[in-house]
Amino acid sequence: MKNRTVSVGIGFVVMAAFVASLAAGAGKARFPNPERDEPAAPAVSERSIVLAGGCFWGVQAVFQHVKGVISATSGYAGGSAGTASYVMVSFGTTGHAESVRVAYDPSQLTLGQLLKVFFSVAHDPTEVNRQGPDDGPQYRSVIFYTSQEQLAIARAYLAQLSAAKVFRRAIATDVVPLRGFYPAEAYHQDYVDHHPFDPYIVRNDLPKLDALRKEYPELYVDHRPR
Repeated sequence: MKNRTVSVGIGFVVMAAFVASLAAGAGKARFPNPERDEPAAPAVSERSIVLAGGCFWGVQAVFQHVKGVISATSGYAGGSAGTASYVMVSFGTTGHAESVRVAYDPSQLTLGQLLKVFFSVAHDPTEVNRQGPDDGPQYRSVIFYTSQEQLAIARAYLAQLSAAKVFRRAIATDVVPLRGFYPAEAYHQDYVDHHPFDPYIVRNDLPKLDALRKEYPELYVDHRPR
């Protein structure tokens, strides 16, 4: 379960430092465009990728404000259908990670661009089995792929970031096949929208949206997909 007392303060310090590095010029200068990417689609269509990077509230909110995203759904991936509930996942023993399924229009947005946002704004990929104030394997960093193309693009970008020494620590993101995605309970969907003044959201998630707006104005949209 998320601790919104002492751990929130710790998370704020961690996230503030991460966002400060972006504001200091680490964004577009340090995060290169992917050298390997999918080609832009010639017409409107839909593809999806499942990403895990800590609490799904903030990750969902970030992608809901990225141009070309059709929908972003909080859920669970990595475990079985029988254990895909918030209470069970919170014990950290189900194999699930809190995840977000991002559906996007490849005529407007590529997978490489999504991954760039994922690594630079949505979370800190160097943290192992935690993210900010949240601790446990359910908060690990994962790319769940559904095709060989997604696998190749993800691995290539990870190698590119490592070679460029974008992060001071090793990237801890796993790249694994998606076995199933299970949408989270209704009260977890659009959580940032519904609870913008929650101290946890203010300290851990709103800074991510601010970083997205400042670092990638060409990708940022005010409204979220409906």
